[in-house]
Amino acid sequence: MRGLWILGILLLAVPAWAQDWKAQSGDQSFDKAALEARLSGQRLVFFDDGQSVYEANGQYQYTYGGGGTWYGHWQVGADSVVCVTFVTGVERCDRIVENAGRLVVQTADGQRFPVREVAAQS
Repeated sequence: MRGLWILGILLLAVPAWAQDWKAQSGDQSFDKAALEARLSGQRLVFFDDGQSVYEANGQYQYTYGGGGTWYGHWQVGADSVVCVTFVTGVERCDRIVENAGRLVVQTADGQRFPVREVAAQS
């Protein structure tokens, strides 16, 4: 039983860069500089009206479609991975790719969220 507990802890500690992002045919990843340029100063609007704002100064905001905002700081890593450290101390890493001309956010648990619109931050 103790071995299973230790194995569970180790599995949870897998770094974001080691995730299996469940890429789909047509997914195009970005190098670090290209993704930073693509996100910096932009607002990503999702189909549920949720919005991610990547401010040029590194600040981040996610607003749910129905309201409520989470604040943090964003940073781009290797292989199209973007990590956000929220003001609560929680860190979340996602992979952002382009597929058929549309940005898609891939979560570590295999979900995919296509971006409806990319707009300059207002």
